[in-house]
Amino acid sequence: MIFAKNTPNNMGIAVYGDYLDIEELYEALHAIVGEEEEYPAYETARLRVLGVCYDMRHALMGNREMEFVENGLDDEKKKWLGVIAPDKNIYLKFHVFWPEMLFVLMALNDFVKLYARKNAKKSYDVMVDKRNIWDPSIAMVRVFQSSVIKCIKETVSDASFPRMMNLMNKDYTWFDHYATQYVDILNCRFMDMDKDKRIKSIPTMAKRLAEFGDEYQQVKNHVFVVAREYNCPISAIRPNVEYPEEFEW
Repeated sequence: MIFAKNTPNNMGIAVYGDYLDIEELYEALHAIVGEEEEYPAYETARLRVLGVCYDMRHALMGNREMEFVENGLDDEKKKWLGVIAPDKNIYLKFHVFWPEMLFVLMALNDFVKLYARKNAKKSYDVMVDKRNIWDPSIAMVRVFQSSVIKCIKETVSDASFPRMMNLMNKDYTWFDHYATQYVDILNCRFMDMDKDKRIKSIPTMAKRLAEFGDEYQQVKNHVFVVAREYNCPISAIRPNVEYPEEFEW
């Protein structure tokens, strides 16, 4: 089972799952976001999802943290079943910064729509839901999103949660041609905050990412100008921020 928790210093989200859970999620995310340049307008968003996949891959290779998680097999159940077995399972664990996770969470809504549309003959086909309702990749991505949403609900205030959900679940796509350098800016800004301020700022991060405000527009315009100047994709432009080398999740 995939589940997520806020980290001790409110720096981000820790995602947990056993080996098969993480492997299945890894494959599902790759399927949903498609091949390189399959959705050209969403290439920058795709790269951010693949960034999360990078951490998943390292978790699968044993290069991230592990934790023992209760599996429900107490002494009474083991005696009843007549088995000798551990009462804990090993879960893999990887971390994602809060702003990064909020962006990926929202961008996946777009990719699910694109993937479902690709699997249907036509985007307006009345069979589109029936063709995709039991698709394993979509189902796994929704499980992942649900685990993050549950974590958000447990982390932010009762007043903030419904506002965040309204922002993050609009009925149209937003992340085509997104200047994801802005995500890096928000990540670094979030990291510079103290522990208590981070909690209060999670809804603000969602708002900044979803509303395309003046600050985002300034970043986007600058990125597009520089990309044209150097004749390169916008994903090749690096923001003028630096991630701390050492920090505590």
